[in-house]
Amino acid sequence: MTTASVTTSPDSPAPGPQMILVAGPYRSGTGDDPAALAANVRAMNRAALALFRAGHFGVTGEALALPLLDAAGSERPGDALFDEIFHPIAERLLSRCDAVLRIAGASDGADRMVEQARAEGKHVYASLDDVPAVR
Repeated sequence: MTTASVTTSPDSPAPGPQMILVAGPYRSGTGDDPAALAANVRAMNRAALALFRAGHFGVTGEALALPLLDAAGSERPGDALFDEIFHPIAERLLSRCDAVLRIAGASDGADRMVEQARAEGKHVYASLDDVPAVR
């Protein structure tokens, strides 16, 4: 799935603030290089900031998972602790969100977040421009 194939829900979003999970690549294409991982987190955080400035509450699974991975003693992306914590945190967080914003970049994990959002009847946005500002 590419970002271009992501569509919004046919129902119109609630007019008030939404809690929106920002889903994008974390490990994909990085070779687990720390600088590349950090750049991916910054991209998601920039999107979350834009959502905040539009009146919403943008969140990332990384903001919750990375500190827990550190506390648990994870030594590298993809180790057993990473597998136990990283994606399950995002899946649980998404269940509490109103929508997903899928930012650019190949990512099986982000694509799974889109699939989960659709299965739960949540809005899926393909671009910040698609997210309505709070009135």
